[in-house]
Amino acid sequence: MNNKVALVTGGTGGIGTAICLQLASQDIKVAVAYHNHDKAMEWQKKQKASGHNFFMIQSEVENFYSCVKMVTNVEEALGPIDVLVNNAGITRDAQLRNMTSEQWQEVLRTNLDSVFNVTRQVITGMIQRSYGRIINISSINAQKGQFGQSNYAAAKAGIHGFTMSLAQEVARKGITVNTISPGYIATEMVMSVPEDVREKIIAQIPVGRLGQPEEIARTVAFLAAPESGFITGANFAINGGQHMQ
Repeated sequence: MNNKVALVTGGTGGIGTAICLQLASQDIKVAVAYHNHDKAMEWQKKQKASGHNFFMIQSEVENFYSCVKMVTNVEEALGPIDVLVNNAGITRDAQLRNMTSEQWQEVLRTNLDSVFNVTRQVITGMIQRSYGRIINISSINAQKGQFGQSNYAAAKAGIHGFTMSLAQEVARKGITVNTISPGYIATEMVMSVPEDVREKIIAQIPVGRLGQPEEIARTVAFLAAPESGFITGANFAINGGQHMQ
């Protein structure tokens, strides 16, 4: 996939890092969108030490006009975006009876509005070039729900509705749109959970372990490939059998 350009939002997180590395290994030029500057600079330093030189771009993905600027800067630096991975996401957990309007809005803006905000910037160019791969990262909790995560589950469920609708709009334009719904993955956030709680989670997973970020990333690379052009509007549940449909 020489000369292809990918943009990955939330690229410095656990799953985001694995996605960036996997795409780079396919000779794709990867732009990494981030929120926290200090964290991103530390991440970039670590990646450079490992021989990876990613194009870094700061953006507020919940802000439409910040996304306009982000995509403009990426395309000026690297060229037209061929692959978009909407991976940015946050949690603000609380039972609904205790959830504030701010907690609801912040999660919906970052996790769902961002998918529109970023995709809107690249879709016209993809249509004009008759090629594009859009991959949206949802969650197992969009499919089964989760106590204390009505905001997160609603946002992540909305992502796949977006996927299916856009997939139909651009199916004849050489563009595919798909969703990946990870289960519990061994990221820094999950591994920081107390061990006894983590063991209870693992006990609910039929394969008997947490997923690895690289397992999500390999599916992203598969969907990003030109050869995957007959797959669109699909949801890939990668959860070790914890939730089956």
